[in-house]
Amino acid sequence: MKRLDIILLASVVFLTLFGLFMIYDASSFVAFRDFGDKYHYIKSQAFWVGLGFLFLILFSFFDYHKLYNLSLPIFIVALILLTLVFVPGIGLYILGAHRWISLRFFIIQPAEFVKLALAIYLASWLSAREKGRFIAFLLLLVLVVILVMLEPDMGTAIVILTEALAVYFLSGGNVSYFAILSPIILAAGFFLIKLSPYRYKRFEAFLNINQPIQTSSYHVKQILIALGSGGLFGVGLSNSLQKYAYLPETTTDSIFAIIAEELGFVGGVFLIVLFAVIVWRGFYIAMRAKDNFGKLLGGGIITFLGVQMIINLASQTVLLPLTGIPLPFISYGGSALIVDLSAVGILLNISKQSIKL
Repeated sequence: MKRLDIILLASVVFLTLFGLFMIYDASSFVAFRDFGDKYHYIKSQAFWVGLGFLFLILFSFFDYHKLYNLSLPIFIVALILLTLVFVPGIGLYILGAHRWISLRFFIIQPAEFVKLALAIYLASWLSAREKGRFIAFLLLLVLVVILVMLEPDMGTAIVILTEALAVYFLSGGNVSYFAILSPIILAAGFFLIKLSPYRYKRFEAFLNINQPIQTSSYHVKQILIALGSGGLFGVGLSNSLQKYAYLPETTTDSIFAIIAEELGFVGGVFLIVLFAVIVWRGFYIAMRAKDNFGKLLGGGIITFLGVQMIINLASQTVLLPLTGIPLPFISYGGSALIVDLSAVGILLNISKQSIKL
């Protein structure tokens, strides 16, 4: 047994606590306006942070090898939860999407749990190195992606797709399959974007990003204003103007824009470096795992965490079209935080049982 990966743990704890502060900073005005309580969001998120750290600790001491035999039940439960979003009386239809289910006292987003469940199941299945598994793998992946797209949630579907392909590749998958799949996936993605007016509008706004700011999309315009206002060192903590209901989704998808406004380019780069450190430590742990299951599990976990970081940061710096992907450990939301911190707990347990290189 070895010690926990302190660099990974310290980075995650810092980002989570920093995210808690930024959620209060970014939400106080809107929370007071909508609920008459400027602490509304921070009180809710503080509960999820406490619960998330509890899961992180539990999974860091839970032998990850036991997940091998639990992988199928975990995945089946995740799929059941994913289908329950469409059941009237259980699933919630909010803002034109079926992404949540009500458990009476709180609401969860099953697609978040599918990310971790899929990483565990694929690592268990593909670690056996069976031949002729590609068609079965493809059918399973199509099933999960279709269920997520029906919500609809294209951003999460992209994360799940990337995660699954990464685990398959790490398991020794035939590279020629990826050459065949790539154009099919790109064509299907463009078709789905074209099929949905709001997605196509976002895509069109991204392609025409050089148009005058007065005619660009409202959300993109407010992001650019936030980034531009921040300059090199920012306007100072708590001094953001965009958080006063100008920028949409300030506590979730767009929280990085508020951070960049208040802490500037330097603060934004520091945050990105911390995310890069987490990805580095995650792949380092996966590489040092003492068995194939640990390698694939660690690789799957850090892939879905890393892809979420990249998509959110790229969309908030207008390098990708806008999409509803939260920033891990920082954005407001219980389901994502619980899953992300649980995933880090598993990585820490793998690191404790790793081999020397």
